[in-house]
Amino acid sequence: MALFEYFPNYIWNLSVAIALESGGRIGEIVDMCQPIRDAAAGGGDAGTPQFMARWVEMGDRLIGLADEDVAAGHGYSAAAKLDRAALYLLVAERMQAHGSAGREATYARALRAFGDATRLGGLSRERVEIPLEQGHMPALFTRAPGAGRKPVVVYCNGLDSCKELLFWSGLPEALARRGISTLCVDQPGTGEALRLQGLPVDPHSEHWASRAVDWLEAQDAVDPARIGMTGISLGGHFAPRAVAFEPRFASGAVWGANHNWAEVQQKRLRREGENPVPHYWAHVMWTFGAADMDDFLAKAEAMTLDGVLDRIRVPFLVTHGEKDRQIALDYAHQTRAGLVNSPRVGFKIFTAREGGVEHVGADNMSYGRDYIADWFTDTLGGRAG
Repeated sequence: MALFEYFPNYIWNLSVAIALESGGRIGEIVDMCQPIRDAAAGGGDAGTPQFMARWVEMGDRLIGLADEDVAAGHGYSAAAKLDRAALYLLVAERMQAHGSAGREATYARALRAFGDATRLGGLSRERVEIPLEQGHMPALFTRAPGAGRKPVVVYCNGLDSCKELLFWSGLPEALARRGISTLCVDQPGTGEALRLQGLPVDPHSEHWASRAVDWLEAQDAVDPARIGMTGISLGGHFAPRAVAFEPRFASGAVWGANHNWAEVQQKRLRREGENPVPHYWAHVMWTFGAADMDDFLAKAEAMTLDGVLDRIRVPFLVTHGEKDRQIALDYAHQTRAGLVNSPRVGFKIFTAREGGVEHVGADNMSYGRDYIADWFTDTLGGRAG
């Protein structure tokens, strides 16, 4: 399988793939992309305002159509349109440079649409706030159906995702079907934590992940002995680090390994590999709260799992796409090799035979989603179907 490549550069195609894998409709995506195809010819950074204009236009159109559904008393139909509106608005916002015109308003509109879709559709994604040492960590709690205490998985972002995209990845639904709840978090440096509170990345992910465990242990619907942790993309650093330093996690997994992201930055300086977002260096300086490039590179030095993974003493799964163009496959092997004290190491490389070969399965997320859901079913306890 391969990435759907409509534009002449990887970054724009990745955004289209995110939208398609998150529930976007191909006809709407074509309508948004056709008028701006030429704008992508100048590379990933050029033309991003045109990208946002077209995608925001579609989002606004869907919100207007949803308003008509609400007026007619058709809440479920409105919810479906609002969910896609939120998706398109968030993809548009994600493509913009920090501080660009309209970015904050687009993000706020996306959150409103997502919240309205949740309410009108009766969707299982309760917004909660988890106290941190500074501020709070917004999250979406998806409860597994049925009575009693359930296992739960903390699911964290990468560099440029948000809790809404985590939900749309389908993993919370896949886990709920298996009897496992999910807590999708906007950890510091991502989503609301960054945009609305200014909380930068904390390379020491146990600081915020442990607060998530504290919160979960206080919930009547959670079995505190069966809490897992996973992360997508740069979550391939955050999740293993959290499991290594927080002994209350009972299992872990990564959707894309990210063993030495500090080293990846040196490679990107040499233009090796693809960037995930436009305006890359400005983006990472913003997310890390760095004053300049030297400050960012100094902060990024802590983004490595070297000397950390031998602390993991619970089952742990490493997954990676064979043709990942952002994070080299070798980093998956490095993470696997470091899990010397894990009693059960899972290792899955997605190949062309099934799909999911691109970065975190951007070409087809279904294989990674199901494999990780099955892993937590086997290691935390759940229904295999």
